[in-house]
Amino acid sequence: MSCITRFAPSPTGDLHIGSVRTALYCWLFAKKNHGKLILRIEDTDLARSTREFVNVILAGLDWLGITYDDKPIFQSERTVRYLQIVEQLLTNNLAYRCTCSKERLDNLRTSQMQAKQKPKYDGHCREKNIPATTKQPYVIRFKNPLNGTVEFNDLVRGKVAIDNQELDDLILLRSDNTPTYNLTVVVDDVDMGITDIIRGEDHISNTPKQINIMQAIGAKVPRYAHIPMILGKDGGKLSKRHGAASVLEYQKLGILPQALLNYLARLGWSHGDQEIFTTQELIELFDINAVNKSAATFDLDKLLWFNHHYLANSSTQELIIPFKQQLSYLTPNTHTNQISPDTIEAIIELYKPRAKTLQDMARDSSYFFQSDDELAITPELLQTSFAALVANVNQQPNVLLALDKLLDQLTNLTNWHASELKSLIKATVSEFNLKFAEVAIPLRVITTGREQTPSIDRVLEIIGKQLTIDRIKIGIEQLKILTAASK
Repeated sequence: MSCITRFAPSPTGDLHIGSVRTALYCWLFAKKNHGKLILRIEDTDLARSTREFVNVILAGLDWLGITYDDKPIFQSERTVRYLQIVEQLLTNNLAYRCTCSKERLDNLRTSQMQAKQKPKYDGHCREKNIPATTKQPYVIRFKNPLNGTVEFNDLVRGKVAIDNQELDDLILLRSDNTPTYNLTVVVDDVDMGITDIIRGEDHISNTPKQINIMQAIGAKVPRYAHIPMILGKDGGKLSKRHGAASVLEYQKLGILPQALLNYLARLGWSHGDQEIFTTQELIELFDINAVNKSAATFDLDKLLWFNHHYLANSSTQELIIPFKQQLSYLTPNTHTNQISPDTIEAIIELYKPRAKTLQDMARDSSYFFQSDDELAITPELLQTSFAALVANVNQQPNVLLALDKLLDQLTNLTNWHASELKSLIKATVSEFNLKFAEVAIPLRVITTGREQTPSIDRVLEIIGKQLTIDRIKIGIEQLKILTAASK
């Protein structure tokens, strides 16, 4: 096994874009190096960690196809191991009990800040050898080295060096006997044989502390790669206002997983000018050393560009299940299993070159599944569709006559095919000396409730003969009422 890396989210909230990109980079790194990716759920914050958020993490990774080796590991099940390591450090005089009160620590911090010093613990209890039998509440602190430098070669940032005098005697065990983040992470990374740690740059301040703990317990220090942040287009920290909050919201927005993965891979990493990558290409070409040192900018428009590409180039069969899921989001009462498979496929074929998202596709094609009442063709919409005829009111009767004639022809049509429908519409337009739009636009509105759709002949073919005829009949009556009222 050439490498073992890990993705270690906390189940205290939704799985966000930044965390997903970290998971992706870990996965690509492990795959490229024929290694393992371990999923570790860091759920020691029992007050905020929930099973619901664990499920969100698992569902998000599953949707994206980011796989991990073995079962997820939960820190909440490893408390005994953490306590063993603390006891080991105490025995070796590498940790100590600290009884400093909150009041003392607050006063210390205040005085240090007033003196323009970096706030940190002053080692007040470091050499007191306070026994476990003390009646005072205590925490257990790590004896950070007082001299020397912590150095490591970051795979993204290069050489990093921190003077030990800048570091603190950090708390390993709280007064309620619960372990802290820096302890649990070190113990887990050591026990799991992690060779490469890829995580956000917000953790870089923890790295020298964790290296010192690793060395104190005699463990081999892994390699580190700290990935820069993802910012919004305004340069601020990525938040809800820049896009969806959770990765699963992108699923509901109709983003394809492969589009999101491709976009996130490129969000801070590049391979020449190539934009579109297959999954296999990402695995083969990804290089952690080529990740940018500066922050990346999240651009929703760019993500939509990727998604449009993948929609247009996906097979219809690949899109059936996610498209039907989008229909259920949009119209929960729509029973997609009752819709003809041929109809679903035809709609996808019609819209996938046009849509940016599956949500767009479902919304823009909803008229295929709506009842006549749900189409909600208002007098205002009909009036808009007749706008081209307002300047020549005398043409309005001709349009109505043309629609009546077209209705008769459609009723008698035996070959319900787009080419036949197109020929009938053109012939009717010519017979009544009208412009194509003067018939096509009202026809589109009364059959779809929209002024813009793909080619009307193809749309009518998919709607089907009986429903098309029913909608045209209702629409003609509405138009007649509208034109009569305008006289």
